[in-house]
Amino acid sequence: MSAAGTPTPSPPALIRRWLPRRPGGPETSPLELDSRRIYVLPTAGGLTFAVALLAMLVASINYSLSLGYGLVFALAGAGLASIVHAWRNLVGLRIQPGRSDPVFAGETATLRFIIDNPRKARRPALRLKLHDAEAAFDLGPAQTLVVGATCAAGHRGRLQAGRTVIETRWPLGLIRAWSVFDVGAGCIVHPAPEADAPPLPASPMEQGGGKPSPRAGDDDFAGLRPHQRADSPRHVAWKVLARGGPLMTKQFAAEQGEELALDWAELPSELGVEQRLSRLCAWQLEAERSGRPWSLSLPATSVPRGSGGGHLFRCLDELALYEGQDGADAT
Repeated sequence: MSAAGTPTPSPPALIRRWLPRRPGGPETSPLELDSRRIYVLPTAGGLTFAVALLAMLVASINYSLSLGYGLVFALAGAGLASIVHAWRNLVGLRIQPGRSDPVFAGETATLRFIIDNPRKARRPALRLKLHDAEAAFDLGPAQTLVVGATCAAGHRGRLQAGRTVIETRWPLGLIRAWSVFDVGAGCIVHPAPEADAPPLPASPMEQGGGKPSPRAGDDDFAGLRPHQRADSPRHVAWKVLARGGPLMTKQFAAEQGEELALDWAELPSELGVEQRLSRLCAWQLEAERSGRPWSLSLPATSVPRGSGGGHLFRCLDELALYEGQDGADAT
């Protein structure tokens, strides 16, 4: 207790007061590294360097070596200067999450960060660390760089970068300066498609025993619709495009009965949750390759009939984020 009667804060309380407060979730981006976010400690090499300087100082005192004093003080000054340079190499950097592409479970994900150097001086020997991944990079004067760190995506769901470390040991390797942040970078991990999945389920027309009419015949033409990336070039209405019209796709009557319904409830009951998701994933990829439109039905949601890249990724995201029993989250 102090002389004025006010309780003296304990050392842990003093440390918590000195350290900047961290929110529970991702921090607001772009995040700027100010002086309170940067920590500095000697490396193993720095500690060895200090011990060597102490031994040199003791020897210089014992033998009254003037040149020894000068050498010790010169080296100590260089070590102290490296503290300032390491700190300045990080202070002022601006960090925000970049666009990270989705992957399938079992693949390697690349989590990207956008790092901006507003200062007109280069920032060498920087390193980004998250999970079990590292990425080394340099920043030029007033340069903005997209830095990606690769890590394993073991389970479907959201793969979050979480607490990420940016550090430097420049210029002499004696001092490690670092900062910890969480700007919410991450990606979606889709379920791994089932290997050797069964053929796509039959469409309503095929289940009724009917056979679709040939698509190339003029009698089957049913109209035009906006072009989608997955459409076959053979079905593009080139004459409409040549007359200055929009890019359209010919629609045939045979296509109207080929809607493919991928329904969770129609899968074999002996399949577990992850097996069902893997099979639906494989069927979606096969339907997209064949150009067939499909709909998706899950216990908690459904996606109407569609095709194309946007529709595929929407359905894959629904599978990745499914929260049924035994669902796993990629963390």
